[in-house]
Amino acid sequence: MIELENMAYSYGGGELLSGISLKLAPGSFHFLTGPSGAGKTTFLRLCYGDLTATSGTVRLFGRDVRDLTRDQIALLRRKIGTVHQDCQFLDHLPLYENIALPLTVSGHSEWTDEANLKELMQWVGLGSRARALPPELSGGERQRAALARAIIMSPDVILADEPTGNVDWEMSQRLLTLLVELNRLGKTVVIATHDLALIRAAKSQVQARVLRIANRKLQLAGADL
Repeated sequence: MIELENMAYSYGGGELLSGISLKLAPGSFHFLTGPSGAGKTTFLRLCYGDLTATSGTVRLFGRDVRDLTRDQIALLRRKIGTVHQDCQFLDHLPLYENIALPLTVSGHSEWTDEANLKELMQWVGLGSRARALPPELSGGERQRAALARAIIMSPDVILADEPTGNVDWEMSQRLLTLLVELNRLGKTVVIATHDLALIRAAKSQVQARVLRIANRKLQLAGADL
């Protein structure tokens, strides 16, 4: 699905990531750890074609990113749901329109009917907040809305950058449960996190590989949880 082969990325005259090779198989679950500034967010951006590797190869669904046009990359990204660390919304639109935005932009209509959108918002615990404006949302509500927006097109891969970074422990558990359930439905999930307690808490819910970025390299940090 996503394959990195001897990939490196340089920024500001220095190498941030080097010699990284990894295959994200269908239905796999990964945690990505490492110190602040190690390159976790950059790694995720490389995984969905938002950045181009300085050297090596990045393949999205079997296609080399370097051989793709911007429009082709945009089409492939519809198969990848991303939850950014800093959730951005259009503040003048109600929450349900923000969540449905990927469908509106892509021209899809089958998911935009009221029943399907309502079901998704209930699933992430936001059924009563459909008409709230983004500035009215709590940090936890914004994170859940970002997750709903990321999965509304039923992507094959979900990349989540610190999805529990701004919420309390109870909410962290709820968000983790949502991601685990998506993985059980066959989705590939990658969660970048500093929260080792969250990883330990996942032990009873999912088998996952724990990857660590340190000193520009990607390493296997632990066996199956």
